[in-house]
Amino acid sequence: MAAGSGEFNDPSGEVLSDAAAAFGLLASPARLHIVWALAQGERDVSGLAERVGGALPATSQHLAKLKLAGLVGSRREGRHQIYYVDDPDIVAVVRLMVDQLHKSTAQTPQRQLRSIRA
Repeated sequence: MAAGSGEFNDPSGEVLSDAAAAFGLLASPARLHIVWALAQGERDVSGLAERVGGALPATSQHLAKLKLAGLVGSRREGRHQIYYVDDPDIVAVVRLMVDQLHKSTAQTPQRQLRSIRA
């Protein structure tokens, strides 16, 4: 589709800012892994730390950031705080990206995304 064809309206600056913030949070492999793990089911912080291979304090800090952004929620269950994905649309985006990268890597094993610093 040609640029300016009128078929797509540009999102507002606020929407673009919110999207950039969400992508920024998910730019951390640890936070991305946490969201991926929570998409499989609810977990407490120790279960998440074990699943993602992170230290308990670091996992807790990642969860706090994700919770503050509204991507993850929590509820108390006895003495444990149970975390869950609070935005199913984010899970859909994460799954789409991971699946797409998995497919393209399987088709072209030498293909690898490079880190670009702005």
